[in-house]
Amino acid sequence: MSCFRLRKWLRQAGVMLKPGKPSRHASSSVILPPAAKSFGAASGHGRRLQLADRILIELGIAQGHSPGEIASGLRVHRSTVFREIARHSLIAEDGRWGNHDAHYSAALAQFWADQARARPKAFKLETLPLLRRMVVAMLDQKLSPQQVSVRLRRLFPDDKNMQISHETLYQALYVQGAGALRHELKVEGAIRSGRKGRIPSSKLPARNKRSWLDGHRLADREEMLAAEHAGRKIPGHWEGDLVVGPNNSGIITLVERASRFTLLGRLPGTRDSTTVIDVLTTMVEDLPAAVKRSITWDQGTEMAQHSRFTVATGCPVFFCDPHSPWQRPTNENLNGQLRWEYPKGTDFNHVTDDELRTVQDMLNARPRVILDGATPSETLDELITTVALTD
Repeated sequence: MSCFRLRKWLRQAGVMLKPGKPSRHASSSVILPPAAKSFGAASGHGRRLQLADRILIELGIAQGHSPGEIASGLRVHRSTVFREIARHSLIAEDGRWGNHDAHYSAALAQFWADQARARPKAFKLETLPLLRRMVVAMLDQKLSPQQVSVRLRRLFPDDKNMQISHETLYQALYVQGAGALRHELKVEGAIRSGRKGRIPSSKLPARNKRSWLDGHRLADREEMLAAEHAGRKIPGHWEGDLVVGPNNSGIITLVERASRFTLLGRLPGTRDSTTVIDVLTTMVEDLPAAVKRSITWDQGTEMAQHSRFTVATGCPVFFCDPHSPWQRPTNENLNGQLRWEYPKGTDFNHVTDDELRTVQDMLNARPRVILDGATPSETLDELITTVALTD
């Protein structure tokens, strides 16, 4: 740009030039205005850079200032300046800061920014009908946006047009078109939260700040020990519990820790130890030996006859400490998912075995974020195959 135009823009922005130490790039140094409002943009969090800001960035680069120094003068975060330079520089070879083959132009940067605002990008789900149909089908299966996102990445690893972030899905469900995507869902309650809007992050409950405990809890230790055997993740360690209802009804829930594979068994109207052990034995006895290594349970009296179960199946039973459900974290998570299907107060005497098997199959076919988009059924099959090949 011409020196005349540059000085005109700087005067309009309230920027003064004074003679400075010559450099190979410029012969003037910049005196930044005392307040950010002099740059033609509002100060504070999230403000957009204006032309005057970009002129100062160009001059700062020419004079050898670091992005952090430029950001300090503009009263913005240094990452804002880093992104601006990376996004709007003309690069000959590479984009590293300090490479003189990269040239930043305030005029070009402003032009590109104006063009980007003038032509907003179309929403991905509006331009890709096949992706939209798959997303709707998965949400109808009661998958969460995170589960939809990781499953699509797993199914289409090389096709960006068939991938979508969970945040984009949340926007489509709650924001874009007044949540038009939500109205396409065929299954009532397909959005598992049941909410019509997102909870602002400021309204979420405060997280436990004891970060020094992370990675050193009993559950973390057990997961580590279960995984460390010749560098393999070993299947066959289960966590179990009872989900109870009125009239002595209940179901046994078992979940395999490495794969999240689930088994459900309905109790026939009684929850005494003899009945629980009989149903549990039926659930486990036909499993391959490779997936019958242990079961962890709480100290409920329903497991008083656990030795009979171990004799029948060859699978030992271990017990948590009293009042310590967090020592069975995978099963607690499963019980929470199960309550979406069977809310508290459900009389399981009125649930048929076929209905329970349908729910079990649905849970085992549901992709999990922790499994990188794989389903529990797929993961358990892979683990069993791996163990068989290496034993």
